[in-house]
Amino acid sequence: AMLDPDSGLSLTIARIVQRLKGSSLHSQLERQARVSLHKPEIKLESLKEDIKDFLKTSGWEKKLQNAVYSELNVFPSPCNPAAPPEHMKEPLAYMRKAQGSWEKRILKSLNSMCTELSIPLAQKRPVSEQKELLNKWNEMGTDEPDLSLFRPVYAPKDFLEVLMNLRNPNYENGEQPSFRNHLGLIQVPLKVKDIPELKEDFSELGLNIGQLGIDDSAQVPPEFFENEHVRVGQKVLTEQDSAAAQQYVRQGCPTALRADLWALILNISNQTEDILYYEQLKSNVIQHDLLVDSLIYKDVKLTASNDDYYFVFEDYLYQVLLCFSRDTSVLEHFTYSSATPPKSYIRGKLGIEEYAVFYPPNGVIPFHGFSMYVAPLCFLYHEPSKLYQIFREMYVRFFFRLHSISSHPSGIVSLCLLFETLLQTHLPQLFYHLREIGAQPLRISFKWMVRAFSGYLATDQLLLLWDRILGYNSLEILAVLAAAVFAFRAVNLMEVTSLAAAEAVLADLSTLKVMPLLQIFLFATVT
Repeated sequence: AMLDPDSGLSLTIARIVQRLKGSSLHSQLERQARVSLHKPEIKLESLKEDIKDFLKTSGWEKKLQNAVYSELNVFPSPCNPAAPPEHMKEPLAYMRKAQGSWEKRILKSLNSMCTELSIPLAQKRPVSEQKELLNKWNEMGTDEPDLSLFRPVYAPKDFLEVLMNLRNPNYENGEQPSFRNHLGLIQVPLKVKDIPELKEDFSELGLNIGQLGIDDSAQVPPEFFENEHVRVGQKVLTEQDSAAAQQYVRQGCPTALRADLWALILNISNQTEDILYYEQLKSNVIQHDLLVDSLIYKDVKLTASNDDYYFVFEDYLYQVLLCFSRDTSVLEHFTYSSATPPKSYIRGKLGIEEYAVFYPPNGVIPFHGFSMYVAPLCFLYHEPSKLYQIFREMYVRFFFRLHSISSHPSGIVSLCLLFETLLQTHLPQLFYHLREIGAQPLRISFKWMVRAFSGYLATDQLLLLWDRILGYNSLEILAVLAAAVFAFRAVNLMEVTSLAAAEAVLADLSTLKVMPLLQIFLFATVT
């Protein structure tokens, strides 16, 4: 139920005020206002206006604006106050139900691993072990514990099977005419954008607009565009305006400015209290041993440690992911995620709510490839607490949508459907050919999208792609890129006769250039 704009706006304002009230920014603003009372330019008769002016000139107003902008980017528009709270999580009942049963499966898999290995979900580490862990905190990768018995709780292909079985119960007999001709693996009727709509949404990627990541644009000599773009980027950073930074990165980030621009968009400042919070998480890791620690460890060993780009960051990955699993502030994102954090009960108290705890404490059970969400960020941030906060913010804004079942336009179900629809509409021959030989395109591209292409593209290209995710506050570009890759390799794919052969054609994406692929697909495809 959409609201009329005015009441929607007032609800949004009320919610943002409520959320900022408890924040450290609020107490800092109060402190600044008190300090300003002693300044000569603040007069009693115009107190309110003078304090406002002071907060403006001293840069605090900008900080407040960025905080409000950040809230608007993360939280969905408010539903009608009469709507039940689960509608903010996911408006479609069948999606909520599917997500619920998927969670039960994950939990069952986790619990059976506990039982098989007779390991508790959580236990306090003996003091000797705590000391040892503290000493090798910066070189955890040198450890080689035997993890042969641990297996990932699930891998992307298990999740794809679940998505393929999703059905809307209202269309049992496929009577929805517009949808009946969709021949992909995803069989739920969600509205996805067509190329004209995508062109409009991603207009800054157009052929006549300067882009970082395109070397031979006919319009503008690239070095001229780059120098000018760097100059503008420095100005955006001086201004410290999140909204301006978000608009700016749609044309790509200069390498030297990327870390600061992303932090500005995500509103991460890494203040003393943030560093202390990170240290607290670390001490929690040192004191308690969780079963998920072994899953994280195994995932890093199976993915990032074998990656030519990322193996050097192994120790950072353990630090960030172990701290992340302990971070209860992550639980907040479940108000707008279709997922629900798993509960565990203190022994002997099964089902009694006051003995329930969230497990793991952040409510997120890692799956095979999860550590690849963090790996690319290690190129940009070398200070652990800053790296940590950037990752956490990227997760609660974007990455959680790639492994939960929802109808959100950036959710993985919509991305799969968008990908299949783009292929079926614009490359019908290729789509039918692959389908006929049992090589449904989604079976190949699903893992790219779930990992936001991390570990598949060369890092410089991946960062150019993630610039656009941040710039458009959307993951839809992942589906567009996946379709563009198929378009780019279409000639070779038309010759294959099996899924294995199709996979071989698309096995190595490390030489691809992201921006030309996206441009050609979106702006040079005849629609």
